[in-house]
Amino acid sequence: MVYILLGNGFEEAEALVAADVLRRAELPVCLTGIGGEMVTGSHGIAVKTDKAAEAVTLSAGDMVVLPGGMGGVASIEGSEPAMALVRQAAEPGIWLAAICAAPTLLARAGLLPQGVSCVCYPGMEGELAKAGAAPVDRSVVKADGLITGRGPGSAFDFALGLVEALAGEDTRSQVAGGLVYRK
Repeated sequence: MVYILLGNGFEEAEALVAADVLRRAELPVCLTGIGGEMVTGSHGIAVKTDKAAEAVTLSAGDMVVLPGGMGGVASIEGSEPAMALVRQAAEPGIWLAAICAAPTLLARAGLLPQGVSCVCYPGMEGELAKAGAAPVDRSVVKADGLITGRGPGSAFDFALGLVEALAGEDTRSQVAGGLVYRK
């Protein structure tokens, strides 16, 4: 199961493109709410979640996705159930994915492995480097069970990276073709 954590102020493009692309790949997705069943993104789009963060139990092979948006990241950091999921997802056997401002949450929580290549929203790389990570200038980076993305403009690259990690390159190519995605 892929759990996409949504707290008030999340970046809609990053969360909803990921959910859509993953479902096109026939991967199970759960929009996981922080602070209520209805969560409002940073651009005023309200989304009905499937399950509360408190009700999630992770298993091997699951993935936790952290969309950006400063408010959404603050919502995750302010929620002990959400942070418990993030900490568990940082352990081997579970995928952890973060895009835009969300990789900085991982840096502040001490969850980025030393020297790991990763990316975040431009201008925030200092937080990653301060935590011992190695920020790079790419749209998406996959390393050691961690997938990071730059920002809203890389939402499709990020989502397709999630598909490839969970279902393989052939499925990623099929989904990208159906989307008429060109890089």
